[in-house]
Amino acid sequence: MTLHPARSTVAALAAALALSVSGCSLEEATSGDTVKVVIGYQSKTINTVTAGTLLKAKGFLERRLDDLTARGGAKYQVEWQDYDTGAPITAQMVAEKIDIGSMGDYPLLINGSRTQANERSETELVSITGYNPKGALNMVVVAPDSPARSLADLAGRKVSASVGSAGHGTLVQALTKAGIDPGTGVEVVNQQPQIGASALESGQVAALSQFVAWPGLLVFQNKAKLLYDGAELNTPTFHGVVARRDYAGRHPEVLNAFLQAQLDATDFIKDQPLAAAKIVAENAGLAQEVVYLYNGPGGTSFDTTLKPNLIETLKSDVTYLKSIGDFADLNIDEFVDDTALRKAFAERGGATYDTALAAGTEQSKAGEIWLAGADSTQVTPDSTALLRAVGQARSEGKTVRAAYIHDAELGTRWFADKAIWVRDGTTYLPFTTPAAAQRYLAAHPSGATLTYDQAVAEVRQ
Repeated sequence: MTLHPARSTVAALAAALALSVSGCSLEEATSGDTVKVVIGYQSKTINTVTAGTLLKAKGFLERRLDDLTARGGAKYQVEWQDYDTGAPITAQMVAEKIDIGSMGDYPLLINGSRTQANERSETELVSITGYNPKGALNMVVVAPDSPARSLADLAGRKVSASVGSAGHGTLVQALTKAGIDPGTGVEVVNQQPQIGASALESGQVAALSQFVAWPGLLVFQNKAKLLYDGAELNTPTFHGVVARRDYAGRHPEVLNAFLQAQLDATDFIKDQPLAAAKIVAENAGLAQEVVYLYNGPGGTSFDTTLKPNLIETLKSDVTYLKSIGDFADLNIDEFVDDTALRKAFAERGGATYDTALAAGTEQSKAGEIWLAGADSTQVTPDSTALLRAVGQARSEGKTVRAAYIHDAELGTRWFADKAIWVRDGTTYLPFTTPAAAQRYLAAHPSGATLTYDQAVAEVRQ
């Protein structure tokens, strides 16, 4: 990489400062014959599990590295560091203390901008963990007894968000789209997710805007209800993996092993979604029903490829950096590099990278029921059939552990018992938010809202 002389001077000074502060050297990652790799991940951000929680729990990376050692390579030591958001991972990468990390789209922008001043901390986006084509991974929730029915009702109120996170990015876009100045129309309280959840429960804030799995978790716990579904933006949201170029250049075999392991985890979660959800839940301290909401079929699209529409979205989000602080310009085309991932695909055989790159996702209408004590789920063709199956299970004295549907307008996978239900003739339609239901009713005056239990009872008749 060639730097402008002035930039080289700045980079050299930054590197010297980083070394003096951290007390480390370029070769600290290698001790004798042992190569160390430090992985930054977010155990509760379950859209990154194929590069974090699931990957760690299954030991896929360690096995890949052990194979290298068995073939005559060096010994490897993996250190996992767990964080609540992407910001501290970026800070550690700037300090050259994390080699590979995963985070959401907006934090990825900040990561690329913050790390580029120093050649040894500079990162590259090497893979995607998962995405939602419409943006449903980020949501705004309010207290269960809140009278708010749309974002407009939050004007002048306090909203908790982790500034710089994917959830904050969605809030800024959504408020702007609703005609509310995100800088003055609401008071954004910068809080970590769990702090914001407590603030919402205690009434200190009117709403909380966060990324997976926080909205679903709070709604599942009956501590919140959904106000805004990020899918209304109809803009992809995703999480990805960044690696320090300097580390990857010195240890390309480690990055290759990581990407191969991520592909192992991606295959596992696609082939055994329920088993994967159990593993993630146990290791992240989350309810399995919540994990399966996002990690189950029709939730997050787990796909490692760097799809053009996701990269274009990242480019359009660059203006977000300017809205929250003084960030250096980031050249997205230089930041994104699929070279290592293409190599990983080629070495595995099977589907080519380009085939996987071209694959898309289809909006599902299917429902899914998970009965207590069952090791598998029951899939129904649509939401009306799901209601009928729930009613049948109840009549047989069975307990429904969880039931999942897809929003009739936006396609978002959601809890059936937390949805807003509309009856239109003999069809029963679920919606994630009151606003979505009202949009349908405005266009279909024959429809009528009803509760989940009322819908179940009516379909059984």
